[in-house]
Amino acid sequence: MKLGITARRREPLAIPWIHPAYAQGMGADNAFRLLCREGKTGAAGLRTTMRTVAAMRQVLHLASNNGHEIQRIQGSEATLTDDDALLDAYSRVVTSASEKVSPSVVNLEVQQRLGTPRATNPRFPQEARGGGSGFIFTPDGFILTNSHVVHDAITVEVALLDGRRFQAHLVGDDPETDLAVVRILAPDLVPASLGDSHAIRVGQVAIAIGNPYGFQCTVTAGVVSALGRSLRSRSGRLIDNIIQTDAALNPGNSGGPLVTSRGEVIGVNTAVILPAQGICFAIAINTAKFIAGRLIKDGRIRRSFIGVEGQNVPLHRRIARFHSVPVQSGVLVVSIEGNSPAQRAGLREGDVIVGYGDHPIAAIDDLHRLLTEQQVGARSSLTIIRRSEKLVLDIVPEESKAGAGE
Repeated sequence: MKLGITARRREPLAIPWIHPAYAQGMGADNAFRLLCREGKTGAAGLRTTMRTVAAMRQVLHLASNNGHEIQRIQGSEATLTDDDALLDAYSRVVTSASEKVSPSVVNLEVQQRLGTPRATNPRFPQEARGGGSGFIFTPDGFILTNSHVVHDAITVEVALLDGRRFQAHLVGDDPETDLAVVRILAPDLVPASLGDSHAIRVGQVAIAIGNPYGFQCTVTAGVVSALGRSLRSRSGRLIDNIIQTDAALNPGNSGGPLVTSRGEVIGVNTAVILPAQGICFAIAINTAKFIAGRLIKDGRIRRSFIGVEGQNVPLHRRIARFHSVPVQSGVLVVSIEGNSPAQRAGLREGDVIVGYGDHPIAAIDDLHRLLTEQQVGARSSLTIIRRSEKLVLDIVPEESKAGAGE
């Protein structure tokens, strides 16, 4: 019996039996009650009757939605197809970026001078071998890498993707930002394209390329997990504007590039948190551009120092309120270097530094951020709390020397 309703499906529904009452518009439930009264719901026929009622409901649902249900089912199939296409597109993006950047990525084999007490003992080796990654960023052979990869290096050997090997010399090294520049003299080099780390967004694709455990040009992919992190370098200073990513990094990835889907370098891979899964860090390329330029020009990064050792301490609330100090903590002066700017300014052990110039100082890191190249030789004010008094001293920072404490 025909219902006079067309359901747009590839195959028509097979309805074994339809009661006349259903055809007269009584509905599936009323038709089922009539079937029960007519004794057509025996043990054998009950399952068939239930299937009939379910089929009636399905026909009405399809008809009432004017075929939208079929479109939804077909749309699900289309979504699966679209997902496959997206995955293929993702693979093509990663492949394209890695093919573009891999010729610029190098493997560094480093022989370093030991800086531990064992180095003075003739029974132990005086040198150690290590390695890491780097990438060429200029056509004339300048290579950016991590400071901890080449620090105190005796020899640095660079292996290119095409199998060529060259001896490199250290141009400059900055442990405070864990960045260094080395250079090779070689023809036909492919420099990497440097991007803009200010333009990246959390969640975008991030691709790391390096040489973990010596396996050359290994590619891992993930996303930018977070921006604006801070990471403490081996020298004790904080490195700001760190990129957090879940692209897997392992020993040997240090110094390699973190790139976008377009193959532009946005970071220099530097560290991982070993107990964690998928928490890795890269120094922002905008920081690396500035440091690399200064290292190529001067061979080092100039910073200022005042000659104190300190620790963070909380301020007594009454003292902070009485002197209208805008911070709740400061830097306690533990020791003062002889003939230093701090000693000449009249700073004493036990003083608490709470301000430098117009900037409040709540921690040592605040002081580190202010003692830049611009402060060398520039007279400034140092606000301190001595016992219960607030004093302002004049201080003239000097250029920091290797190994000098700030």
